[in-house]
Amino acid sequence: MPRKLRIQYPGAVYHVMNRGDRREKIFADDKDREKFLETLGQVCEKTGWQVHGYCLMSNHFHLVVETPQPNLVAGMKWFLGTYTSRFNRRHKEFGHLFSGRYKALIVDGSGNGYLKSVCDYVHLNPVRARLLATQQSLESYRWSSYGEYLKAPGQRWPWLRVDRLLGELGIPKDSPAGRRRFGHVMEHRRKQETSKTDWKAIERGWCLGDDEFKAELLAQVREQRGDHYGEEFRQADQAHAQALLEKELKQRGWTERDLVERRKADPEKLKIAWRLRQETTMTLKWIAQNLHMGSWTYLSNRLVQKRAQAKKNK
Repeated sequence: MPRKLRIQYPGAVYHVMNRGDRREKIFADDKDREKFLETLGQVCEKTGWQVHGYCLMSNHFHLVVETPQPNLVAGMKWFLGTYTSRFNRRHKEFGHLFSGRYKALIVDGSGNGYLKSVCDYVHLNPVRARLLATQQSLESYRWSSYGEYLKAPGQRWPWLRVDRLLGELGIPKDSPAGRRRFGHVMEHRRKQETSKTDWKAIERGWCLGDDEFKAELLAQVREQRGDHYGEEFRQADQAHAQALLEKELKQRGWTERDLVERRKADPEKLKIAWRLRQETTMTLKWIAQNLHMGSWTYLSNRLVQKRAQAKKNK
């Protein structure tokens, strides 16, 4: 059975999320949450991970983690397996605790605001879940890294790294003044959060970053494809097809306008369509639309004719 590819490289940043099996609770009480954080600390020690944010909910968790070494898969296997064993042993349960494979959104950690966006999403999770009354501060939710950010360095978890998020917020130092500034910024951000806030890129995407970052990942995806599936592969295939199309246009000295103005039966268009069909996984509909060749059924008939002619000429 095909599996989703895990893209790993030194210094990668991920937003990791996983839910309980059948959406059931993964934390029965605060002792479970403490055990989860203890286990998180242990996996950080084993792997060198640096955590930028986390939030524990009743039936799922969010984690923003940086991997100095390309070891997300090995680390998550140990982490989830170990916590599951500890949970089951404590509650005299057995079997799966988590629902399938975890989601790992790759985040551009270059300092362009993407780390801030994903940490905002994680820290504001209790607000979206309506777990805080209007008069309660974000800090009152104990099971989020937000409150840890407000503590002095020696009082917070040693595996929590705060400098990069503070830097993206324009806060130069992890000082009392800097931490107060962070608190003001986040409380203001909390007031802006509504049910209509658009988090689609984080909730449904496979990567979060600018076009250059995404292009680099797509190139890596194509190299590592193997027997895997996922939205990233559809985008990688499309990027490959688009690059091939641009190369064909450049060879002919054409622009997009030439594709529009030339008739749909243009022989050169058909040559490009033939190559796209042979060397990419794009559909006839995509090829017909991008070459302005009418309907996909028309293109299909022309390609059948071209194939028959090629066999006849052999």
